[in-house]
Amino acid sequence: MVGAANGGRMPPRQIFSDVNGGQDPVIRVGPTSNAGSDCGAIEFTREDVESLLHEKIRTKNKFSLKEKCDSMMEYIKRLRICIKWFQELEENLLLEQEKNGKMLESAINRCNDMELLMSEKEEELNSVIMELRRNYTALQEKFAKEESDKSVAMETLTKEKEARLSAERLQTSIKEELERAQRESKSANQKILSLNDMYKRLQEYNTSLQQYNSKLQSELNQTNEILKNVEKEKVAMLENVSNLRGHCTSLQDQLNATKANTNETLKQKEDLASEVGRLRLDLQLVRDDRDRQLSKVEDLSKEVSKYKEWSGKSSDEIENLTSSLLSSQAICSSQSDQIKKLQQKLTTAESKLEMSDVSAFEIKTGYEEQKKINSDLQLRLAEAELKHYEGELLRKKLHNTILELKGNIRVFCRVRPLLCDDDGDNETKTVFFPTTTEGLGRGVELLQNGKKHSFSFDNVFVPESTQEEVFEEVSQLVQSALDGYKVCIFAYGQTGSGKTHTMMGTPGNHDEKGLIPRSLEQIFESRETLQNQEWKYEMQVSMLEIYNDTIRDLLSTNRNCSNESGKYAIKHDPNGNTHVSDLTIVDVRSSREVSFLLNRAAQARSVGKTQMNEQSSRSHFVFTLRISGVNENTGQQVKGVLNLIDLAGSERLSKSESTGVRLTETQYINKSLSCLSTVIFALAKKEEHVPFRNSKLTYLLQPCLGGDSKTLMVVNVSPAASSANESLCSLRFAARVNACEIGTPRRQTSFRQVDGRLSYG
Repeated sequence: MVGAANGGRMPPRQIFSDVNGGQDPVIRVGPTSNAGSDCGAIEFTREDVESLLHEKIRTKNKFSLKEKCDSMMEYIKRLRICIKWFQELEENLLLEQEKNGKMLESAINRCNDMELLMSEKEEELNSVIMELRRNYTALQEKFAKEESDKSVAMETLTKEKEARLSAERLQTSIKEELERAQRESKSANQKILSLNDMYKRLQEYNTSLQQYNSKLQSELNQTNEILKNVEKEKVAMLENVSNLRGHCTSLQDQLNATKANTNETLKQKEDLASEVGRLRLDLQLVRDDRDRQLSKVEDLSKEVSKYKEWSGKSSDEIENLTSSLLSSQAICSSQSDQIKKLQQKLTTAESKLEMSDVSAFEIKTGYEEQKKINSDLQLRLAEAELKHYEGELLRKKLHNTILELKGNIRVFCRVRPLLCDDDGDNETKTVFFPTTTEGLGRGVELLQNGKKHSFSFDNVFVPESTQEEVFEEVSQLVQSALDGYKVCIFAYGQTGSGKTHTMMGTPGNHDEKGLIPRSLEQIFESRETLQNQEWKYEMQVSMLEIYNDTIRDLLSTNRNCSNESGKYAIKHDPNGNTHVSDLTIVDVRSSREVSFLLNRAAQARSVGKTQMNEQSSRSHFVFTLRISGVNENTGQQVKGVLNLIDLAGSERLSKSESTGVRLTETQYINKSLSCLSTVIFALAKKEEHVPFRNSKLTYLLQPCLGGDSKTLMVVNVSPAASSANESLCSLRFAARVNACEIGTPRRQTSFRQVDGRLSYG
């Protein structure tokens, strides 16, 4: 019966869901624009709609069909009113949407017009900027020509000075060589008889060596040419950098001047603005005074007219009034003149203010242009410095390749800082570092007895150099051990010159770690990265010391052996590998394990106190890392060895004042270092017999000094004036070592699978 009363219509909730897209409506209370409609005065809220939808039809008589129909019709009528209200609201929203669309189109058109105007202005500004850049380039070319002429004149002057100095040095060196040649000629005459027989046997061998030497010489000439070109480019880059820095400073001065001018104009602008304000106040006061006078004149004129109308007044009063009227008129005219003058002053002040604004704008634009030019010059300076750095890296690389082709022992020199024990405040400076292009970073000069001695090495580290900077130059050499080369790095110098600090560092201080712990960290880090390329490495460590020409195993658990000299024997195989019999060899898998072994060896090493050093090393320390690597994909196998050696320091008995056990230790140390010097002299002279067997130290270092190893010597020098004699001896010995030519480094690699433990040195 309810369905019949509704006339087949949908339920009210279904009607609202169809009107609102299947969702319940969100009702807002507010006036609508459908005035004159049936529901114009009716507004619905969300609560009204929900109550309308959930309303239940109730009648007094449940069985009266007429009452039910009437209530149902009333309910349907309210629903229709609500639906109409929603439809009118929707029409209003559509009209507002169309209006907004039209407004958006007009705004877009206005934006396009503004963009066209901005593009035209930008083209005009670009043309002005191009003209300014042309003027700037012309001025810059003139400046560059003047600078180039100046630099050419300075270069010619320096070249003449250097040529004169080199000629003097050459003359002295020729004299020394002549004396040396005379001495050598006497000894050579005695050897000629014995060498004649040997010469016949060496002729055949010499012909084969000449062919190989010619190849090496051609390669050496090529690398020398490349090195010369790099040096020329480096000099040109340094000159360019200096020119750019000078130009940058001049531009900075101009920029500071423009800033000062800008500040002055701003101050003038503020003064003018304050003056304009004062003038405006004066003008306002004059105008107020004029208005008061005019009001008085009007009052007086009114009184005059009144007095004229009045007949009972006397003529004297009228004359007084007329005189006062005339005086007030004169005052008004003078005040009007003052107003005109103040207006003229105001116009001039406003014109000055406009001119100051224009000049401030021009100064601001000039400042921005100067700032852009300054940033461009800074970029060019950074590019030039980068090219200089890259050229320096290329020079070092070519220098290393030349040394490898020649087979020379590389030598680094490190000068330690002055210590409190050196009495550095009272002593004169003895070590100097040249700042020329050729000697920067490679030269060192020592002052002894008023005479300067100059030396040149592969690298020179100043006292301010850190442990990280020293290792950065050594890291590539350490990396060669992983590539299958034999590498040897040893520290040389007098006692207290900083050898142990260079090799081991300061215990417990991470930043002061020496070459040995840093080398081990690099090798194990490289091993981790090479595992991604299917490389697998096995590493073994051994540590020994040579104390009083006797080998001691620092990793041995039983150190109370009575016959240590006969227990450990040094042997060299045909491949140039070194073995020490019965020496403890430990397999290691991480740098932490090696650090533990290093601490254990440091505690077992012989250390004593002398007058020159509180903790003087009384033995030669030799650290050996044997590396074996296999690539599982290619089957390639490499075998490398890293020897890191901390030699005991040479010392003079007159200074160390050693007695008893310390005296014996000093004698053995000086004897082994003397044997090392004899071996270096023999290698430098290319003698047939080199006395490696004269001491355990030289015999152990035989593959490093006379084989196919990559060898580096770090000579440590003390800057104290009291140690000048020992420092000179160390530098002279290092120069002889640098002149030695040993075999060309050879990589130990093969494609055969090798089982078992490592069996090479």
